[in-house]
Amino acid sequence: MDDRNLPPEYLGRYSGATSRIPDLAPTDVPKTPIAPTAPIAPAPASPNGGPEKDLLTTTPWYDPRGWSLRKRLVIGALVIVVIIVTVVGAVEGVRANRYPDYTPLNYKLVETYQGQSFFDNFDYFSAQDPTNGFVVYVNEEAAHDLNLTFATDASALLRVDSSTPNARAGRNSVRIESKSNYDTGLFVFDILHTPYGCGTWPALWLTDSANWPKNGEIDVVESNNEGTRGNEVTLHTAAGCSMNVKRKETGSVQFKTCDNSTNSNSGCGVQGDPSTYGKALNDQGGGVYALELRDAGIRAWFFPRDSIPTDITTSTGVPDPSTWGTALADFPSTECNITSHFRNQSIVANIDLCGDLAAQPRLYDQMYSCPGICSDYVANNPTSFESAYWEFKSFKVYQAI
Repeated sequence: MDDRNLPPEYLGRYSGATSRIPDLAPTDVPKTPIAPTAPIAPAPASPNGGPEKDLLTTTPWYDPRGWSLRKRLVIGALVIVVIIVTVVGAVEGVRANRYPDYTPLNYKLVETYQGQSFFDNFDYFSAQDPTNGFVVYVNEEAAHDLNLTFATDASALLRVDSSTPNARAGRNSVRIESKSNYDTGLFVFDILHTPYGCGTWPALWLTDSANWPKNGEIDVVESNNEGTRGNEVTLHTAAGCSMNVKRKETGSVQFKTCDNSTNSNSGCGVQGDPSTYGKALNDQGGGVYALELRDAGIRAWFFPRDSIPTDITTSTGVPDPSTWGTALADFPSTECNITSHFRNQSIVANIDLCGDLAAQPRLYDQMYSCPGICSDYVANNPTSFESAYWEFKSFKVYQAI
């Protein structure tokens, strides 16, 4: 701008002694011509066929900007699969490790079956055997007359007739069912002697006979024939009860589905070792079976005579299953609603003969090498049943408070 065209007041704004801008005459400013800017030459063409292909060769293998579309799709699909597998695996891992809360309960003794009044607490079942046994279950009067049940201060006995020489219609025996029934509880069975011998099918169990299998069945002690294989603790239910879950037990699992309509009504059993039943158990003075029935699950323990916990043997003791160690059989509620499957349970003790279990060839012939046909053997060999008896010291029932 030419200074002559500025107003006088504007000229004085940057003048004076304090100004840091020097006074320059118009002729003092150097006149340097502006050189024209040279145009920028375009980049030479990539030998790979263009910028995109050039990027493929200049980026590292792990940089997705250098991947082809196909590679991106394949790797993306693999990432999705890995995520799905990881999530499903985590869910299944959590599922497989589920286990109920067996928080200790405070128990109180509510019922004792013991002494000379032992059988007063039971009804005698005298109908036809529902499991097709070669047996005649006698009523209370006949049982007393035939001396098939009797009790002393020390114990109660329940046995099979071992004197009739030709029992063509089936051999006399006994089945008793408790007058009381239970939805939950801790049951302590002190057993001095278990029945055994070819053709026998003894059991100590809980069930609701009038509503089977809807209200379930718990076989606490069950074996057959010579019983040298040991005791099998088993549940039988209607549909919807599975034991294919995490369990804590010392016994050997037989089946994992408790539904009576599967595996020929074998139930979900857990097998103990040979010392848990028969002559092996009897020779050591018997032992104690304890069964805990609660919402969290069903557990059963076996204690030989010389290893019974003091909270069971002491008359004033309060049993605490949390101190007993790992159970023989564990049936957690993880995939089985215990409350809905097991209700109104009575205590049942019986000795069946032959029937749907003991007469099976795989057991009677193959496992125990019993002679002839089961029913013929039972009918014609009375003295073979001298060891076919239960002897109970006591049953005790506790309820949580």
